[in-house]
Amino acid sequence: MAIYRAQIAQLGGARPELTEWLNETLGHEMGHKEAFRAAMVERSVTPCGALAVWSVGGSMLGRSMALLGPYGVMICTAAVERTVHRHLQEQVAFLSGYDDALADLIREIQKEENDHLNYAEARHNPNSLIARTLSLLVAGATVLLIMASTQGSSVGLTGRIKARH
Repeated sequence: MAIYRAQIAQLGGARPELTEWLNETLGHEMGHKEAFRAAMVERSVTPCGALAVWSVGGSMLGRSMALLGPYGVMICTAAVERTVHRHLQEQVAFLSGYDDALADLIREIQKEENDHLNYAEARHNPNSLIARTLSLLVAGATVLLIMASTQGSSVGLTGRIKARH
């Protein structure tokens, strides 16, 4: 959410169509957050202490990429959504058979996340050198934020899932 808020703030009113899409996407993200919070309450789980890291890191990332205008916003969105999508796929694989309700919730959220990814990818040339370079940097920052917010438990998750089967 912090990424989209920062992008909206950085763009101001300069790009009304893009700002409208960012506001819609922000609304989706807020819904995802509420759905996850409700799932946490049902399971007596508390949010991780690193959410502030997401907020600060996301704000910095969103604002810096929005300095590049719509192209930077789309590169950032695509890279973040692609990385988060992989993380969510791992979560679904891990949860399937253990907590099918939570796995189904994540699958539903993935639909909107995929829409965000497809929208962003359709609006920039992902094969240009600058897009590939910036995508790698944004994806790397996103992976670090995921690691911080999962306190490292996301590292090696795919291997643990494969070992289970």
